[in-house]
Amino acid sequence: MKTPNLLGLLVSVTVLTGCQSGMSSNAMLETGLAAVKIATLSDADVKQNAAGACAASDAENKIAPANSKYSKRLADIGKSLGNQIEGTTVNYKVYITKEVNAFAMANGCVRVYSGLMDLMTDNEVEGILGHEMGHVALGHTKEKMQVAYAAATAKSAAASTSGVGQVLAQSQFGDLAEELINAQFSQSEENDADAFSVTLLTSRKVNPQGLATSMDKLAKLGGTPKHSMFSSHPPSEERAQHIRELINSKK
Repeated sequence: MKTPNLLGLLVSVTVLTGCQSGMSSNAMLETGLAAVKIATLSDADVKQNAAGACAASDAENKIAPANSKYSKRLADIGKSLGNQIEGTTVNYKVYITKEVNAFAMANGCVRVYSGLMDLMTDNEVEGILGHEMGHVALGHTKEKMQVAYAAATAKSAAASTSGVGQVLAQSQFGDLAEELINAQFSQSEENDADAFSVTLLTSRKVNPQGLATSMDKLAKLGGTPKHSMFSSHPPSEERAQHIRELINSKK
């Protein structure tokens, strides 16, 4: 797992809280201590914060009932992918919304938007979820949690005091969920998560081509809606090509 970028987190927390509260030099020092706490969040803390963020997100969205066509489809897809991410049990649910997105969190929370399911085949959803689960398994979401945690605490000015805890207050989980769901990944992170998905799908005897064709579909939609599916780095066309190269390398 990647070593936390303490300097980057320190800058993030300082800028965020400074903009919010016009901190004194003492408060700036305390903010530095807060950044150290954020950078050293344990895996257990990350999972607990993710659980709170997931619950907040669930409360803000309409969840498909278990007997809906979406939930039944996702249940079958979940059987194909398995119910574990690095030893953490996965909890699959569908949000009823026209948005095209999906995400996974460190506590095993995996959410798929019905707009994505309407657009994609089951195999394409499998590829996308394998990718999202890859971000968790490879430690990318932990780093994003640290940055999102800094942003969430800054919004409530909590990071400007010495009392910053390792787990957020209930009222802060909504902000954390928003930051995590809209988090942007680097080109190397996206490529690594794609490779994880191809490996996962192949190991479970699932056709990995769905990940490539899902990128083809996203490329055709164009535009830059406000969610990470459409903010791909590199662009979807390049990712589709890279994914096909990964698949061919495993033959």
